[in-house]
Amino acid sequence: MADIYTQVGEEFTVDQLDAFGNYYVAWGTGAGTAAKGDTTLSTEASEARVITTDSQPAADQMQWLGTITADGGKTITNAGIFDAATVGNLIMHSDFTGIVLAASDKIEFTFQLTFS
Repeated sequence: MADIYTQVGEEFTVDQLDAFGNYYVAWGTGAGTAAKGDTTLSTEASEARVITTDSQPAADQMQWLGTITADGGKTITNAGIFDAATVGNLIMHSDFTGIVLAASDKIEFTFQLTFS
């Protein structure tokens, strides 16, 4: 038996994500590689999570956009989308080469989930 996740199934999942409510972006300063089993960021930084602007660029895509402002000098190495302002579930996690920030510097993050 072969199972296929249909186009309608993908679109339904995106609609459910979009209807959920609020999502939040956070960033981290720790070393590490994002992995499917992650439940937290690598050393989540001191700034409060920021509510995202959510959209569906296509029927089978979900997109989250959020900007965080640094409360002091630090190097940001990872970021993620959560379903709560504190604690919550890590929905997406990304790691990258460190970005050095001074106080009041900002990073705008765009996360996109695309079924294919």
